[in-house]
Amino acid sequence: MKRWRGFTLVEVLVALGIVSIALVAGLQASAALTNNAQRQSDVLLAHLCAENELTRMRLARQMPPVGDSQQDCEQAGQLFQVRIHVAPTPNPSFRRVDAQVTDTRAPILRLSTIMGRF
Repeated sequence: MKRWRGFTLVEVLVALGIVSIALVAGLQASAALTNNAQRQSDVLLAHLCAENELTRMRLARQMPPVGDSQQDCEQAGQLFQVRIHVAPTPNPSFRRVDAQVTDTRAPILRLSTIMGRF
């Protein structure tokens, strides 16, 4: 009687299970890297929008009025909304300015600064 050499069905199924688990883990790792790269890009563009609005306010050379305002900002083909919140401080010569940048999904970035009289 000849003895067949090779793998049994159970061994093949175990090997396929191990390979499939490794492939799923690799897919999840690459998806996480892709999401992180997109997030970094969004934060960089949002930072540009917030800095542009704060610089615009500084260049106005006047004390910003207390209250809220909103502007649209387009960077690299993406549309962001920049919400500016100006609040008084205990010292009347200064105002706190918060710039929050959002896209259509959620807030991305918030910058805060103090602006004084010129």
